[in-house]
Amino acid sequence: MSMQADGRNVIDNKKSDIAISVKNLHKSFNLPTEHAGGLKQAFFNRLKGIKGYREQKVLRGISFDIKKGDFIGIVGRNGSGKSTLLKILAGIYYPGKGKITINGSLVPFIELGVGFNPELTGRENVYMNGALLGFSNKEMETMYDDIWEFAELKDFQDQKLKNYSSGMQVRLAFSIAIRAKGDILLLDEVLAVGDAAFQQKCNDYFESLRDKKQTVILVTHSMENVTRFCNRAILLNDGKIEIDGKPKEVAKQYTKMLLG
Repeated sequence: MSMQADGRNVIDNKKSDIAISVKNLHKSFNLPTEHAGGLKQAFFNRLKGIKGYREQKVLRGISFDIKKGDFIGIVGRNGSGKSTLLKILAGIYYPGKGKITINGSLVPFIELGVGFNPELTGRENVYMNGALLGFSNKEMETMYDDIWEFAELKDFQDQKLKNYSSGMQVRLAFSIAIRAKGDILLLDEVLAVGDAAFQQKCNDYFESLRDKKQTVILVTHSMENVTRFCNRAILLNDGKIEIDGKPKEVAKQYTKMLLG
C-alpha cells in the first residue's frame, strides 16, 4: 500500500473484489465574498473579524464501495458534487476529510485534450499526448493509424491543431485517451463528443467495456446512458448520497428531483 500526496491509498490486492472504497468524504471550497481593496482594507477587515470569504461545502461525508467490474453512474444536478468527487478520485483535488482506497491503476477521462499544443500538427500532438499517457514512441507508432481511423480525421493529421474545430480536437483527444489501459476508468461526460455517427462509435466502445467487466465510473446528466451502460448508480444531492441502487430507480428519482 502507498499513501499518495493527494490523500488516496493506492493498493494492489488481487484477492479483493473492491476497486474503490470511499469513507466519510468531505470537501469544501473558500469563495471570496468581497474585494479587500488593497492591503490596508484587508488588514482592517482582519481586525474586525471579516474573513472576506465563505465556505462552500461540496461533499458532506459520503461513503460507498465500488466492486471490480461495476459500471457505475454518478448523477445529480449541477452543483451536487459529482464532478468534485470525480476529481478527488482522480487525484486532482485533495479531500478535506475522509479516506479513499483505490485498488489498482486508475485512468481519468477528464478535460480531454489537456496538453494539446495548437501550434503543433495533429501528428505531433498525438505523439506528445501519448507520451503524457506513458506510451513510448514505438508503442505510439503501433497504434497511430488506429487513432486516426477511430477519430475519422486522417486527412487532417499534418495540419496544425489550431485549424481544427473544437469537435475535431475532442474526437482526436478521445481516440488517444481510450488507448490508455487501467483497472479503473473515470469518465466525465465523454459520451457527448462528436456527431451522431461518432457518438455511436463511442457507445460501441463503452458497451465493450461493460461486456468485458471493466470497472468504470461515469459522471453524467444522461439517464439514457445510465440505464444503458450502468449496473448501479448513485444520485448526489447537495453533497450527500440521495440514493444508491439500480440505474432505473436512480434515474426515476433524478427525474422526479428535476421536476419537483
